[in-house]
Amino acid sequence: MTRLHRPVAIGARLAGCPGIRTLGFRPNFLDYDIQERQALLSARRVLYPTAYYADLFNAMGKPTFPSFHTYTFAMDKIRQTAIFQMCGIPHPRTRVFYGQKQKKTIQDWFAFPFIAKIPRGSARGQGIFLIANQADLTAYLTRKGPAYIQEYLPVDKDMRIIVIGQKVVLAYWRIARKPSFKTNLFQGGTICFDPVPKPALDLALSTAKQCGWDDVGIDILASGSQYFVLEGNMKYGTKGFQKAGINYKQLLCDLILNDAV
Repeated sequence: MTRLHRPVAIGARLAGCPGIRTLGFRPNFLDYDIQERQALLSARRVLYPTAYYADLFNAMGKPTFPSFHTYTFAMDKIRQTAIFQMCGIPHPRTRVFYGQKQKKTIQDWFAFPFIAKIPRGSARGQGIFLIANQADLTAYLTRKGPAYIQEYLPVDKDMRIIVIGQKVVLAYWRIARKPSFKTNLFQGGTICFDPVPKPALDLALSTAKQCGWDDVGIDILASGSQYFVLEGNMKYGTKGFQKAGINYKQLLCDLILNDAV
């Protein structure tokens, strides 16, 4: 394989991987030299194109990994909820309220306690709130933008299932640190490698396929005998891989170089 035809990436996720050429992100396309431009335009697909270039390559009809759809749903709970509802993917009862008139009707739809989230741009569990009373709701509604309201399912753990390509590469439980209800590792949650039930694994795979996501951490909650998809995380952390003794970057490189994604 010549250097020109090595797999080519833009984003830094694969930097340092032997056999993969990472060019780095340059918002002005002409800042790439002639050979780099040719490598991008002639590549069978472009790896980790960043959200900026994923959109452009999609318009040109050039495949990328991750897929264009993986980027378009990143950090957007409103769009994710919409596609879950349209595809019939089990998801906690959720409604988005726009404007002051709609926000005044929240309690017509949800009784305390319920969950409120910052629907766009939040990560690491920072934009999730348990709304237990009117004071909590009033405080949440001081924020600008739509109100994203979801039923509260009282559990102390959920599952993070990471899908790359069409394969589950890692699955584990995330357990909340009491008294918090948040399972996110950045909020004090801990990892447990007890077996994740097969129905949850199957749900993660089918969700990724239906939504067009091929590099995603899908969070699933079990309530009674039912499983619910909470959201897809396109910028998932790698602490779970470290805890499992898996070299994440090597795993990713091997999957790509072996055409397994």
